[in-house]
Amino acid sequence: MSNRVAMVTGGAQGIGKGIATTLGREGFRVAVADLNLGAAEEAAKEISGSGGEAIAVEIDVTSTESVKAAVATVEAELGPIEVVVNNAGWDDFMPFVKTDEDFWDKILDINYKGALRVIHAVVPGMIERGFGRIVNIGSDAGRVGSSLEAVYSGAKGGIIAFTKTLAREVATKGITANTVCPGPTDTPALRKFADGAGDADKVIAGMTRAVPMKRLGTPDDVGPAVAFFASDGAGFVTGQTLSVSGGLTMA
Repeated sequence: MSNRVAMVTGGAQGIGKGIATTLGREGFRVAVADLNLGAAEEAAKEISGSGGEAIAVEIDVTSTESVKAAVATVEAELGPIEVVVNNAGWDDFMPFVKTDEDFWDKILDINYKGALRVIHAVVPGMIERGFGRIVNIGSDAGRVGSSLEAVYSGAKGGIIAFTKTLAREVATKGITANTVCPGPTDTPALRKFADGAGDADKVIAGMTRAVPMKRLGTPDDVGPAVAFFASDGAGFVTGQTLSVSGGLTMA
């Protein structure tokens, strides 16, 4: 069990909520940071109701001012952030040739620069205190590519490379940086995509068949991988990329 302070961006639903819930169950004091404050409050209430300790904080990872304000709120209410999980993300499915620069900018601003903003805000304090755990949520799309997700795949590939370099830079400061890459995961976002594809059942069935374990992942599958990287016991593990994909990606 740990009583360290952990902030999870995009923690109000889907994979982020699974991560926040797992960390709360493991004894972390969790800040559920999300653009949707109402949903974050509900998630924090659920964690607290299950015996954990959690607060909700509003954050827009595309705004440096919002990120700084969220970090200040967490540190005022829970204490210094010792674990940060960059999970906030967004995507839409379309062929690359149908995308435009506004789409590119949105994908990169949320999925790549959003993590950079958060890390830039919390790492100086981690360096000063001599301890930190950075866990970035990538995607198997960033490891092997994914049709209709070219720009998102590029952003997540960037997260993987950035995390490795950051891990090298802070390795002597008591800080680790690792990436968790979910495979196909049954979330509201995935269901929305499947519904938009016309035949949701067929899309979901096709994804399921591709996974050696013959099921989609769940948010609860991702949480334990993050909890491991966030733990004191993972102090000699850094710069690593771990897929949680039921065997779909093996590397």
